[in-house]
Amino acid sequence: MLLVLAALIVGCSKEKEKEEEKKEPATAEVPAEVEKKTYITPFTGVEVDKKPTMRPVMVTINNQPQARPQSGLTSADLIYEMVAEGNITRILAVFQSELPENIGPVRSARDYFVDLAKGLDAFYIAHGYSPEAKSMLTTGVVDNINGMQYDGSLFKRSADRVAPHNSYISEESVKLGEEKVDAALKLQKKVPFSFYESVEDVKIDKVISKVDIRYGSDEQFHNTFTYNEDSKLYERQSGGVVTKDLLNDESVQVANVLFFEINHSTVDQKGRQALDLASGGSGYVFQAGQKLDVKWRNVDGVLLPYADDKPVKLVPGKSWINFVPSNPGLAKLVTYKP
Repeated sequence: MLLVLAALIVGCSKEKEKEEEKKEPATAEVPAEVEKKTYITPFTGVEVDKKPTMRPVMVTINNQPQARPQSGLTSADLIYEMVAEGNITRILAVFQSELPENIGPVRSARDYFVDLAKGLDAFYIAHGYSPEAKSMLTTGVVDNINGMQYDGSLFKRSADRVAPHNSYISEESVKLGEEKVDAALKLQKKVPFSFYESVEDVKIDKVISKVDIRYGSDEQFHNTFTYNEDSKLYERQSGGVVTKDLLNDESVQVANVLFFEINHSTVDQKGRQALDLASGGSGYVFQAGQKLDVKWRNVDGVLLPYADDKPVKLVPGKSWINFVPSNPGLAKLVTYKP
């Protein structure tokens, strides 16, 4: 009887062990590290963790000496500079990766500014307009808000400067403006910019360290881009003064500097211009200290550089695109040296 009892106890113990084994979770193998998904920003070609979804915002920014330093420039993915009247230039700042807390001073629209905004499917912001631009904006060529309708509400005047160099718009007001006119908020159009994976992919030859462009004889519109071989970026100066952002006191530095030669013509007594953005023309691309001769094309409303009939790749980072009057042209207005 004792032997039978012992056998029963041993059997029960083994059954209990089996039940406990079933309850214990199996030791899982440590999975290999999951590859993190990344995305490429459409206007800078920079790799990011979060998918870019914000619709681009384009703002006309005053570039007269009384308006400098401007606010928000270091946050812009892409900046266009071109003549508004005579040899006075304005800046079109395109924000997609981020919106700064304040942008400005904001100035008036021109018809070719509106054309560029339409090509990028950008929400367009200006304060004022030429007659041609007013017609385009009021008929809804692009989603937009204008300081002529929202001065004192969405647009605020700075007490530190005098009009027309003191109109600003905040990040919050940009978003309120989009809601007010029921504008789409999401990135919809695929922008056809091409990018290298890295600046290291650029073939390096003789380094060009300094590029100058002169809009007329006024030294205040003599711009210089100086290349830094350590950062691989170009720092901009205007009138001999480093271009800085009033918001953070940081200098404006870009990875690519482009020059597109475009036919300009004067359309009125105020010196307003008409720019031919359709026909294409010659250009230069400066990146990684190198100069490339290109031809620009209008591809679905976006001006892009081409070489050997292929799109030219840009270095990942911010870009500054200069529109150069065809008279006198690139060769006379743009100079460069080692």
